[in-house]
Parts: sequence; C-alpha cells; structure tokens
Amino acid sequence: MAITKLPVYQDIIKIGRERENAIFVDVGCCLSTESRRVAADGFPACNIVAFDLKKEFLQLSHVLFRSTKETYPGHFIAGDALDPAILDVAPPARGSIQEPPPDLSTLTSLNPLRGHCSVINASAFFSCFSEELQLRVARAVGGLLSPVPGSIICGYQPGAITKGKYIYPFLGNDVDIFCHSPETWMELWNGTVFAKGEVEVATHLAEISVFGVKRHVLMWSVRRL
Repeated sequence: MAITKLPVYQDIIKIGRERENAIFVDVGCCLSTESRRVAADGFPACNIVAFDLKKEFLQLSHVLFRSTKETYPGHFIAGDALDPAILDVAPPARGSIQEPPPDLSTLTSLNPLRGHCSVINASAFFSCFSEELQLRVARAVGGLLSPVPGSIICGYQPGAITKGKYIYPFLGNDVDIFCHSPETWMELWNGTVFAKGEVEVATHLAEISVFGVKRHVLMWSVRRL
C-alpha cells in the first residue's frame, strides 16, 4: 500500500471527505489493495472505481479482504487500457463540466468518466508499457481528470536518473522496463499531456534494493491548477 507514502496522500483523503461526489479511480489496481486503503481512510467506497485487465482480480480481492459486494460497495471495470473502447485518448477537460457523472455501478468502460475523476491512482501502471505507449496512456488518463483545481493523478513506478530501458528481475526472469527520469516525467505531463502551466508536477526519485540490485523508484503527482 505504497500510496500512503506519497506526499499527496492526505490531500487525496481530504478530497474524498470534502469534495461533493468526488470519484477515485485506481488504474492497474491488481487486487485493489490501494483502493481498499483509501476507502478505509475515509474516501467513500461507493465512489471508488478500480480497473485492471481481468475481472478475476475483483473476485480475488473479495477473497483477500473477506468482503462481498454488499460489504464493500466499490466498483470494478475489467478491460485493456490500450483498447479505445475502454480507455481512449482525449484532451484534458477544461472549464466547468456540465454533464453529471455517470452511474458508477453500470460502467463497463472508463471513457464515460472523462472530466469527472477527482483522483486517479496509477501506481505501478505506466511501467507496463513502452515509452510510446506510456505517452498514449498518459493522454488517455489525463482526459479522465476533473478540471477542478486540486484534482490529482499520482503514482509510483520504476524510474531512473537518465530515461531509458533498464533490466529488472521479476519472478526469476529479467524484464526490460522503460523508465522515465524525474525531468522527462515532468515534461510529459506539464507541456505534453496538459498545456504548460495547467498542472503542477512533483517527482521524487528514491533508491531501493531489488534482490540485492540497486534500482530507483519514481514517486510522483500531477495536480490541476
């Protein structure tokens, strides 16, 4: 539940408690551990949408947390983040959003949430993609964010002092992961996905040990101004 280590975490919980109809989206949620923590800390579970590739993640999450749909009313969407029918590229929302948010219980795609998401958690998500696809997915995720000042996209992922492909050990195999540097990640969001000055981007590169090998983790947030 590394989301709690992000500097913006208390701001996320404050949005959930204080902003009317605030929606939290957890992309690449896996077993929804971070969604569950956010709900436990005060973000209304009925306004949380978790998203990942397979619907079985929802079933396993209920097993892990010993919950049911009745005891945990959070929502889940299964699909491929590269499928335009599920998550398409869209420009950032600007101005006031006139349309009401969709009924979260009926969602089968993230696209109807464009401009309605107060917080988007994308932890350990972008590292699943190549440099080119990271930009595509960032443009799509950016289109979901609410234009209300203070709305947040955040996460953590493998990073590097210099952007490029790096080998990471994973389950006994070596995996090539494209890693952004703090500077290139800031440029991607402030000036590429969003117009320069529309957002404030914060990054922090921390050094960790992965099976005895030193690697970097990039912790970050994007906040609407």
